[in-house]
Amino acid sequence: MDYKKVSRYVVLGILFFLPVTFLLFLYPATHNYTPLDIINEDVLDINLFTSDSNENIVFKDHITVLGFLGNNPKKNSTAASNLKELVYDKFKGFKRFQIVIVMPKGSEEAAKKLKNDISSYQDIRFWHFVFGEPNDIKNVYTSLKSKTSLNTNLATNNVFIIDKELKQRGRLDDRTDKELEKNKSVYMLTAYDCIEVAEIKNKMSDDLRILFTEYRQKRKGEFNSDSRRANDLNTTNEPEN
Repeated sequence: MDYKKVSRYVVLGILFFLPVTFLLFLYPATHNYTPLDIINEDVLDINLFTSDSNENIVFKDHITVLGFLGNNPKKNSTAASNLKELVYDKFKGFKRFQIVIVMPKGSEEAAKKLKNDISSYQDIRFWHFVFGEPNDIKNVYTSLKSKTSLNTNLATNNVFIIDKELKQRGRLDDRTDKELEKNKSVYMLTAYDCIEVAEIKNKMSDDLRILFTEYRQKRKGEFNSDSRRANDLNTTNEPEN
């Protein structure tokens, strides 16, 4: 018996069947995952705002990461850089994805400088700055579910996920495994802090991938959601996060 030849066939068999087996394990997971929770159904669109590209930028029919950098965005340059490197660069190839940064009218030049700083001559056509009156900005922010408020410059380090139907997405229960074991009180994740790199790399990236999977399955007619929906909030009195 030629043991070398047998060993070679065994190795080739393992190399062939191992990826196939791995894919078979993954296949059920793509159809039985838990969709990203709807935590708010009444997000205002930004039809009244102008954009840096003179395009009509809206949330409707887009998957949007929404941020507020205020009238002095240089103070929030770290948050903007993290958002560019950890979110935009990763998801810019996905269909109907966009990042929208809301700023007050009069800060157009500051937005242009920030855009130049973070672009590094790369394609950022799906990153939009939009400009509105302070009251309109506050109204959009108020329509979001958030624990924190905008500061006096109309800025925050937090960003939000808005789906194609103007619903805010997040987590109704953001407890860790250890907190679940200790039966800690339920708390929500409504926004993602761009200063916290781990939160953006792990939680936000995972949540966006889940949302893109949901829409991909909807296009294929494979989506079947029996997950918790936004009306679950009616019976939830936990503090927000």
